[in-house]
Amino acid sequence: MEEKVKSLILGSGPAGYTAAIYLSRAGLSPVLYEGILPGGQLTTTTIIENFPGFPDGIGGVELMERMKQQAIRFGTDVRYGVATKVDFITGPLHKVWIDNEKIIYANVVIIATGASAKYLGLPSEEKYKGKGVSVCATCDGFFYKNQNVAVVGGGDTACEEALYLSTICNKVYMIVRKNYLRASKIMQQKVFNNPKIEILFGYQTKEIVGNSEGVTGAILINETGKERKIEVSGFFVAIGHTPNTEIFKGQLDLDESGYIITKPGSTQTNIAGVFACGDVQDKVYRQAITAAASGCMAAIEAEKYLNLIN
Repeated sequence: MEEKVKSLILGSGPAGYTAAIYLSRAGLSPVLYEGILPGGQLTTTTIIENFPGFPDGIGGVELMERMKQQAIRFGTDVRYGVATKVDFITGPLHKVWIDNEKIIYANVVIIATGASAKYLGLPSEEKYKGKGVSVCATCDGFFYKNQNVAVVGGGDTACEEALYLSTICNKVYMIVRKNYLRASKIMQQKVFNNPKIEILFGYQTKEIVGNSEGVTGAILINETGKERKIEVSGFFVAIGHTPNTEIFKGQLDLDESGYIITKPGSTQTNIAGVFACGDVQDKVYRQAITAAASGCMAAIEAEKYLNLIN
């Protein structure tokens, strides 16, 4: 089965839905495929309090549903499906396979497939996701004000999370598997000099413990088998993200971590008519508001591109 469309959006987080709102309001009737996780990472978050316009906060699922309905209202064709293969090179139209079955030909493609946070893979971690387990201190740290929390990881991201949490939490444990930090020297120094941060070198997380209300602590274990229990109400995993770009390898320019490279100050990739927005090309901010902003940029640039080729 084949279909030709003017504009195609891959991904349905804040970036994808914002791009859809702008394109549909421009009369370009975009088709959007939601991807493997409709709504993106925010749907795994409970309450969001740092997205403008919601003084009392809003649930992640509700926010994404509102964006979806807004896009549909203006004419976006939202569909469930996953892009499994692309051909951006042989042209002139861009070719995208959906679920290994349907082929979509599009004049422009906006990629908003996002990035997936890395987890430890513990059953207890899965159990308490959204109930104390988080992968974003900026998003969820406020809920643990004046409480004890833990951060897993030893790189720059983990140090940044720990330093941020130290400004609002009572105490921050850093759980570091190795006997040293992988972070840059300046980040290490900031962590070492912070009296609220205690680094637990040589420990891994054996289990996250809690009750019906959420996380209450974690059981750690070192290489000798010695266990240690810490009492925390927030457990932040900061061991990195994996951009969802596997199908774009060999088609688009990616950096060493797999993020799509876009032209400075733009969402344009190395292929004309293919744009990337949100966490799939942003490994610095990774916030809903910045993803939405880049989705707006991608839509405006896509519209200009369509005007040029038509």
